Amino acid sequence: MMWKEKYKVGVPIIDEQHEELFNRVSDFIQTVQTKGSWEQKLVKVKETMAFMQEYVVTHFDDEEVYLEKINYPDLQKHKDAHKQFKDAVNNYVKLLDEQGYSEEVVQEFSAKLMTWLIMHVAAMDQKIGHYVNSQGGKNI
Repeated sequence: MMWKEKYKVGVPIIDEQHEELFNRVSDFIQTVQTKGSWEQKLVKVKETMAFMQEYVVTHFDDEEVYLEKINYPDLQKHKDAHKQFKDAVNNYVKLLDEQGYSEEVVQEFSAKLMTWLIMHVAAMDQKIGHYVNSQGGKNI
C-alpha cells in the first residue's frame, strides 16, 4: 500500500502527514507479512503502535484546527470519524498489552489500519480538497 498523488487534498501540512501515515502503515504491514521470527517483528510492531497512538492525535488535531479555520461544513462528522479511529487504535493497544502480542491480532490490526487509511484519506479527506477549491483555493 503506497502513497499515491491522487490522495493529495492540496493542503501541504495535511498531505505531508497523510504521506507519513501511509509510509508507516506500509512498513508495518510489510513487517507483519514478511517471513522471520515473531520476536524480531515485535520490536517494529510495538514501535508502530506507539507511533500511531501519538501521530494520529497530532495529525487529527492539526487537521481539525485547519477545518475550523476554513469553516468546513462537515467538521463534526470528520471529528467523529477521527474519534472512532483513535478509539480503535487505543482499543488494539489495550488488547495487545493485556493479551500479549499475538500475530493474529496484529495482522487484524494492520488490515484495519490499511482499510481505514484508504477509506478516510482517499474518500473522506478528498472532500476537504473539493471544499477548498470550491471556496477559491488554498488560502481561504
